[in-house]
Amino acid sequence: MTHLLVVGSGVAGLTAALDADGRPGVTVTLLTKATLESSNTWFAQGGVAVVTSSDDTVAEHVADTLAAGAGLSDDEAVEVLCAEGPEAVQHLIDRGVLFDVHDGQLARGLEAAHSHERILHAGGDATGAAIAAALIARLRDSTVTVRENTTAVDLLVEGGRVVGVRLLDGERLEADAVVLATGGAGQLYPYTTNPAVATGDGLAMALRAGAVAADLEFYQFHPTSLAAPGNHLVSEAVRGEGAVLIDRDGRRFMQDVHPDAELAPRDVVARGIAAQMALQGGEPVRLDATALGAEFLARRFPTIDAAVRARGFDWGRDPLPVTPAAHYFMGGIRTDLWARTSLPGLFAVGEVACNGLHGANRLASNSLLEGAVYGRRVVDTVLAGVPGPGRHDDAEWAAPIKVVLDGRGVAPSRAELQQLLWDAAGLTRDATGLTAAAEQLARWAVPAATDAKSAEDANLRVVAQAVVASALARRESRGGHFRSDFPEAGPSPAVHSGVVIVAGE
Repeated sequence: MTHLLVVGSGVAGLTAALDADGRPGVTVTLLTKATLESSNTWFAQGGVAVVTSSDDTVAEHVADTLAAGAGLSDDEAVEVLCAEGPEAVQHLIDRGVLFDVHDGQLARGLEAAHSHERILHAGGDATGAAIAAALIARLRDSTVTVRENTTAVDLLVEGGRVVGVRLLDGERLEADAVVLATGGAGQLYPYTTNPAVATGDGLAMALRAGAVAADLEFYQFHPTSLAAPGNHLVSEAVRGEGAVLIDRDGRRFMQDVHPDAELAPRDVVARGIAAQMALQGGEPVRLDATALGAEFLARRFPTIDAAVRARGFDWGRDPLPVTPAAHYFMGGIRTDLWARTSLPGLFAVGEVACNGLHGANRLASNSLLEGAVYGRRVVDTVLAGVPGPGRHDDAEWAAPIKVVLDGRGVAPSRAELQQLLWDAAGLTRDATGLTAAAEQLARWAVPAATDAKSAEDANLRVVAQAVVASALARRESRGGHFRSDFPEAGPSPAVHSGVVIVAGE
């Protein structure tokens, strides 16, 4: 009998649990620190990028993904995603996901840096919620043991192998294999499109256990979050439908930044907005969707429409104030193409993982597809019993730098930590700011995990130190990592970074 423990309830974790359920000799437990609905997947608006039409090809999807990745994407990981994507999406449909249709066919939209209209949506701009709801309904009818509102604080490691997790109350939950699907770490920053649960838990647990992480310097900042409390995401699909970015004088400025203007890669648009905001003394820029009309906006983007109107904006009549916000972690626990980490018994899928797929900048709407594709592959890996840890040994994966985790001084408040990361490791970085941040982090202790909130704060503190160290080590600008003191990309081929945490003396 094999016991599989899945930690996380987004598309990757739900897919893994459902795919393993019912396999001969397998029992599955899915653990989540909040409710099943509390995940980045639930809040995802943009859609799923996948080839579903005869005028599009897997090769073109691969090319678009590689181009967005700014020379750092792993070719094989991209091939797996794009080639296995159509089948993975069909599995979502078979499990009850109702994607939008037009004239009896799947409706397809366009988003930035895509060469074709290949983005599938559900409920207009509620794609993630539709996917999560369908999979959760299936989960409720499965034999998977579900434990909600249960916080895991550390991995159990015996003889160099991960054998389960330790819960906040001290309980040991043992398993033959642990799959981390805990999502990203948007709460590292004060401005983020992520929900409150995105506190880097799985990554921090893996780092504390000695796992290798990769590409932690690459954080994607979504260009257009509503400049209002909560930073509600205004999907890239709005710009795909024709909305434009204007300065305070009503002038389109992205045409001066990139040939693709508002549909340039996300890192380009986000920095373009930040630069324009600086010229305006910090005043947000505006997203002008008025030409699309109030009726179309309400029909095509019902979730966004309700959110902006609830905050007092009429975007069918007036442009919306928008600002960049932390959105997606390209880095994560280093894995191979089968979700194996550097620790036997530990696997990782979705945003918490890094197999090189997204490179330095994720292509829009590839994240939900990643969870669906690799959430299936990890089950085959676990049940096939492939021996040995999953490591990248080729020249494109650097030996990890060692970061000493100290426990000196007092623990920071979450607000202090978030502001430090925003200032030093936000859209623009330099050696001076990163060095000062590293020194400050070394003065701050890791909070003691006495309750769920302090456990999250401890995880953010660990991840913050690894992010800053990684950003300081990469002396170039590439994708989501921009160094004002090294504004050009380094030599080609680019090398994936690595980091491992070691305990202080």
